[in-house]
Amino acid sequence: MITKFTFNSQYILSELPSHDREFLEDIMVDKKYRKNHPIFTEGTLPSGIFYLQSGKVKKYKMDNDGREQIIYIYNAGEFFGYSSVLSESTYGDTTVAIENSIISFITVKDFNNILNDSSSFSRLLLKSLSHEFSVLANLMAVLSQRTVRERVALNLLILHDKYKVDDDDANSYILLSRSDLANMAGTVVETLARVLHDFKHDKLISTDGRKIQLLNIKRLIQIANFY
Repeated sequence: MITKFTFNSQYILSELPSHDREFLEDIMVDKKYRKNHPIFTEGTLPSGIFYLQSGKVKKYKMDNDGREQIIYIYNAGEFFGYSSVLSESTYGDTTVAIENSIISFITVKDFNNILNDSSSFSRLLLKSLSHEFSVLANLMAVLSQRTVRERVALNLLILHDKYKVDDDDANSYILLSRSDLANMAGTVVETLARVLHDFKHDKLISTDGRKIQLLNIKRLIQIANFY
């Protein structure tokens, strides 16, 4: 059910023919990004696309009041930044590493070469781009139509899916700053804190510093109101 709110482009590399995958991996240049380091900024011209090897990256825009609105958080195995290259336009948002990350870079020239040479890569990227538009539309609808309580519950479920290390929920913790979580849910930190306090009181979550563990996923799904 959560897939309507996540890009899930990790399949691109795994579904490529071996020779296309090897070519793509050969042209990737890895770079380490420390936490809070920007990858690209809204309004700048793209010089290539990115592939997240490890870590997490937030994608956000600034509203009229200068506050961040986090649109999405990328997980390891996801490509990003390619829509601006395809549309030959400036980046429409800003991306920043929210934890120490390793990110591969592919130049515009190499990206265009593999698009021209690999019909499989072009098809998979188009599939991913189409899904990305649907996800963004779903997320925008949530921000405009749901209560803060519903939005917080939904974003906790989205983050749980991204931070889950295996199928055992007991080992899964969300490690995100309260300000970033508030910016995802489209609210302020003070309001977020009250909602989290209520969820903790109702034994839906537990907290330990920045860590958040979901204790009652079924009930959170009901509160998020997405079936």
